[in-house]
Amino acid sequence: MMNAATTGLAAGMALGFAGYFGGFWAFLLVLVLGAAGLIVGLVVQGDLDVRARRQR
Repeated sequence: MMNAATTGLAAGMALGFAGYFGGFWAFLLVLVLGAAGLIVGLVVQGDLDVRARRQR
């Protein structure tokens, strides 16, 4: 399993490659899709309860 430092390194490298080769808009696209993937992963893993946040 990957720890937080390895995950952060992989995300940073992906954003760096997107920014270097694709430009600013590719960087933003990778950033937004990465954040969406993080949220979905946290919900599936059970670390983020969407129902509790909706009821506020």
